[in-house]
Amino acid sequence: MTSSTRLKRFFKGIPVIGPLLVALRRRMEVFRSSSDYWERRYQSGGNSGAGSYNRLAEFKAEFLNRFVKQNQVTSVVELGCGDGAQLSLAQYPEYTGADISPKAVEICRNRFGGDASKRFLLMNDLAPGFTADLSLSLDVVFHLVEDQVFDAYMRKLFDSARRFAIVYSSNTDWDSPSKHERHRQFTKWVAENRPAWHTLSIFKNAYPFDPADPEQTSIADFYVFAPR
Repeated sequence: MTSSTRLKRFFKGIPVIGPLLVALRRRMEVFRSSSDYWERRYQSGGNSGAGSYNRLAEFKAEFLNRFVKQNQVTSVVELGCGDGAQLSLAQYPEYTGADISPKAVEICRNRFGGDASKRFLLMNDLAPGFTADLSLSLDVVFHLVEDQVFDAYMRKLFDSARRFAIVYSSNTDWDSPSKHERHRQFTKWVAENRPAWHTLSIFKNAYPFDPADPEQTSIADFYVFAPR
C-alpha cells in the first residue's frame, strides 16, 4: 500500500479535513508583524473577520448606534476601521476611520466615496492632537501582538477621545494559538497609563464565545470609558 493510499484511507470520511488544511497552511505562513499580516490579508482579498459580519456585526451596531444617540455623540474616530463592513451598519453624524493597512483605507474610500460625513486615512496620518467625542476600537486590541504596537495604539486611542472611549475586546491575558492574536487584560493598561479615565460600564456580548460556533460567537465585550 502506498503512502498516498494510506493517507486517503486515514482521512476518508473526516468532514473537517478541508478547514484543517486551511488552518495548517495559515499556521505555516511566515508572520512578520501585525501590520504586515493585515495588509497581506486585505491585499489577498481577505476581510476584517467574522466579527464584522452577520449577527455579531448587528449586535455591535445596535449597541453603538444606541450609545451615540443617547449620549448625543457628534463625532467618532475609529482606530482600525478595517474593510468598512461594520461601518456600513453605523449611524454616526461624523466619522473618521484610521487603519494601519493602506489596502483597508483604499477599500473604505471606495466603499464610502459618496458619503461626505466619512473620511479615511492611515493611522500614522492621524494628526497629533486630533480628537472626537468618541474614540472607538472594535476587535483590534487582541490583534496587536507586539508590546510596543499595543502601547502606542492604546495611547492614541485615549488621546483621541474627548468624552468617551469604547473598546470591544477580550480582557484576559493569554496567548492564542493564532500567531496574529494575543489577548491582554487591557483594562490594567488603562488603570496604569490613563488614570484620569475610568470604566463607565461593561456591556456583555449577546453571543459569548462557543468553540462549537466560533464564527457566530465572540470572546469580546464592550468596555466604555469616560474621564473622571
